[in-house]
Amino acid sequence: MARLRGNVLLSVVVALFWYVVPVTGAEQTVDVVIYGGTPGGIAAAVAAGRSSRSVVLVEPTRRIGGLTTSGLSHTDFHSLESLTGTFLEFSQRVLAFYVEKYGPESPQVETCFHGTFAEPKVNLQIFEEMLTDAHVKVIRQARLKSLDVQPGTEFRRLHSATFTNADGTEFSIQARLFIDGSYEGDLMALAGVLWRAGREGTSEYGESLAPAETDRQLQAYNFRLIATRDPENRVMPEAPPGYHRDDFIGVLPVLESGSIKRIFDYPRNCIFKAQTPLLPNGKYDINDVSRGLVRLSLPGRNLNWPDGDEQIRAAIYAEHLRDQVGLLYFLQNDEAVPEHFRHEAREWGWCRDEFIETNHLPPQLYVREARRMVGQHIYIQQDSEQVPEDIRALRHPDAIAMGDYGNNCHGTFHEGPRFGGQHTGEFYNAVPPYQIPYGVLVPRDLENLLVPVAVSSSHVGFCALRLEPIWMSLGQAAGHAVAMALEEDTPVQKVDIARLQCRLHADGSATIYVSDVLPGSPDFAAVQWWGTQGGLHGIEPRQPKNKLRGAKIFSQYSQAAPGHAVQLDAVLSPELARSWRDLAHRLGIPAEKLPDADGKSTRGEFIRAAAALASSN
Repeated sequence: MARLRGNVLLSVVVALFWYVVPVTGAEQTVDVVIYGGTPGGIAAAVAAGRSSRSVVLVEPTRRIGGLTTSGLSHTDFHSLESLTGTFLEFSQRVLAFYVEKYGPESPQVETCFHGTFAEPKVNLQIFEEMLTDAHVKVIRQARLKSLDVQPGTEFRRLHSATFTNADGTEFSIQARLFIDGSYEGDLMALAGVLWRAGREGTSEYGESLAPAETDRQLQAYNFRLIATRDPENRVMPEAPPGYHRDDFIGVLPVLESGSIKRIFDYPRNCIFKAQTPLLPNGKYDINDVSRGLVRLSLPGRNLNWPDGDEQIRAAIYAEHLRDQVGLLYFLQNDEAVPEHFRHEAREWGWCRDEFIETNHLPPQLYVREARRMVGQHIYIQQDSEQVPEDIRALRHPDAIAMGDYGNNCHGTFHEGPRFGGQHTGEFYNAVPPYQIPYGVLVPRDLENLLVPVAVSSSHVGFCALRLEPIWMSLGQAAGHAVAMALEEDTPVQKVDIARLQCRLHADGSATIYVSDVLPGSPDFAAVQWWGTQGGLHGIEPRQPKNKLRGAKIFSQYSQAAPGHAVQLDAVLSPELARSWRDLAHRLGIPAEKLPDADGKSTRGEFIRAAAALASSN
């Protein structure tokens, strides 16, 4: 009976991973193949497609969009000023959708928070529209089977990829460039690219947030459930396959202790963290309660996911589904649960109009961390820390993206009982906005592959990069970089970074955080160029951690990071003029043609003049 129950459960889970719409035929030949329809993979596809390249995006499941269309609807960032490039366009399209459908003064427009909080089905629609507009061919329900990797004089080279449809048929695609957009780094691993999973010890990179010793521990996973209290749209949870009451009776003493005030709440003293404010149309993004007594994340239960095959990952998915859906079912229905908790829990249910194909449950598990490439630049904790005597983080002249979210880990191990125990390896580290160098995308020995999601980083460094807006910026950079590699007929390791940065700035993507000159400004490209050259470092002094973020708006969201405004209209001081003239000299820009500190010239006039002279050289 137990074996039969397990087989039924596995069948349900495999159905969530596979959908039968086969692609067959002779080998195709395209410019770019991208594996993984995550937000990072989609951003890469859009950028390459808009560069007039033939692009095929292959997604192993039926649903593109990764976690952005699978429940992570409260996007992780701190300030709106950090949103640029493809993610900013995406959020603006989401906002336009709600304005058009419900009106500019509607509750839906207000609750979507500038298009960054959206229903999963709306996110899915917008992603599909962006891919269509960029002329990207999307192949769903196809899993990577094998790669043809050929030797070269300096670097190895990918020639083609073979994929398997859900019905077992196969097809191959030959491409000049490849991008691995998967959360797990499946393509880069199959290609023989060096990777790691787990945590580095403190001695390896000198990271204060790292453990003392290297280990296999991995940041925990959970679902980002979408729930509602609206009776018209509510579907009551059912017992998941494999449900056993005994697995959940341990929560009863925690409820009786008084430490849990509500089943659903925000941000603590609850079991299911209902992210606030709510999403449009009365929906909630449900997440793990950081440092809580009852957690949705299950550290240790995901260790085999990064390098696991389909069956292993399906089993891990099933275990998390059984645990998290089973917990809610127990709290809603078991008579041993105190009545007031049971009554409150039964006010909640799944959304009838979301995830229809998968019984209203997210089709993807929140894979916070899996494989990490070991590439040209390994991003570590110090890359996003303040430098001495400066409010800004370490400068990267080869930056191709930026972010403002701190190193964030929901835990890597659990001590004590399932309910009432404690996660370890958990941290939430405040940092200033930071730059991300091109080398995190680039393998060391494969000339035509970029990896914008399973990026080259330590465990601690990855915990600052693992957010969808950042992954989309990295994907956008990868898409432009492969287009340039095709134009220049050069390995990805030798792409002209200065030209790539100019392309990104022209495409509205920032390489350094500037709070008062945003995409759409006529000065955006010039300010981004000047800041990336080093012109904005050293202007504002170092600050304590509690002053690195702007005033709180709500939840994790804040006003612009202080000390990161360029202030174009400010009069150019003699001290800053000397510093900027020295920089101009190092860049080969004739200083005599630049404005001086005459008491009238402004910072903006200097930067505009420097940018114009640089472009004319």
